[in-house]
Amino acid sequence: MQLKDVKRIELPAAADMHVHLRQAGLMELVTPTVLQGGVDTVFVMPNLLPPLTAVEQVIDYKAKLQAISPEVHYLMSLYLHPSITPDVIAEAAKAGIAGVKLYPQGVTTNSESGVSDITAFYATFAAMEQHDIVLNIHGEVLESLAPEGTTLEEAFLPTLKALHERFPKLRIVLEHCTTAAAVEAVRACGPTVGATITAHHLYLTDHDACCDPFAFCKPIPKKPTDRSALLKAVVSGESKFFFGTDSAPHPIQNKTTAEKGKAPAGVFTQPVAVQLVLMALEEGIERGDISETDVTQEKLECFLSRYGRRFYKLPEVSEKKIVLERKGEKIPKSVASADGSFEVGISRAGTEVFSLTWEKA
Repeated sequence: MQLKDVKRIELPAAADMHVHLRQAGLMELVTPTVLQGGVDTVFVMPNLLPPLTAVEQVIDYKAKLQAISPEVHYLMSLYLHPSITPDVIAEAAKAGIAGVKLYPQGVTTNSESGVSDITAFYATFAAMEQHDIVLNIHGEVLESLAPEGTTLEEAFLPTLKALHERFPKLRIVLEHCTTAAAVEAVRACGPTVGATITAHHLYLTDHDACCDPFAFCKPIPKKPTDRSALLKAVVSGESKFFFGTDSAPHPIQNKTTAEKGKAPAGVFTQPVAVQLVLMALEEGIERGDISETDVTQEKLECFLSRYGRRFYKLPEVSEKKIVLERKGEKIPKSVASADGSFEVGISRAGTEVFSLTWEKA
């Protein structure tokens, strides 16, 4: 596909299998942006304050999201914590909860209640395997535990391998892959292991993240060679790799007033999620990371929509369709609530992208 010359693309609605929709006023602001970005199905992260460690909390949170944007299909998750016992997993399965998120303690936003000893949860993982609930992993270690010269993600990969070998039927998602090593580690696992790839890790590198608060996130974007490996995975046609934005909103003032290197971690891409993937692919072609022939209609549909739905055992084809057209639209600086109480900066503000509209399939 000669993407730079394409004026119009029709795609099935995207499935974004990693979103942060926050709570209270921030939730009310960002939840409607899911549809704006071409997405009708989301996997919602549980790292709220307090974290979602009980089934009734998750059910209540889902009801709040549905009240804001009822057209979106929400896959919900629990936050892995000592209170998540095998009995809670059985209860979660009955309630239709899709996954449990493993945050290593202290590695990212609201992970203070996370896991310090993975082996302590083996009984819970066995129950998840039995009830077919997905284990969603933030695959990093604390900086103090990473060998010198090794990224925090690469240092976690032996743990992924060990978990898969111990629980081969447990569906596992390595969330927001950022390294070539992570791509290969997921490939080396069996069919029950998949990975999400964000939009922003397809265009950012560590150079961007160190200098721009709106590009700072965790996992931190890595080297250009890692970005290239992610782009290649997106257009590989391998069903292990599917879309998950990890779109993470923070109030704009928290980003702009923080000291250098101390901005809250998170890149907000939700309002232009699909458009940013297309932009990243176009830029990847221009750099020579991928070729025009690598990008096809089928591969776009599979990465953005079909593969994620398949992994979560949903119908692969959405009943809705999005239409993307080049009309000179540029990404706005931010989204803001009507009274101005909340404002969130959008990644790559000012960049020209496809305009997006919805049609029935």
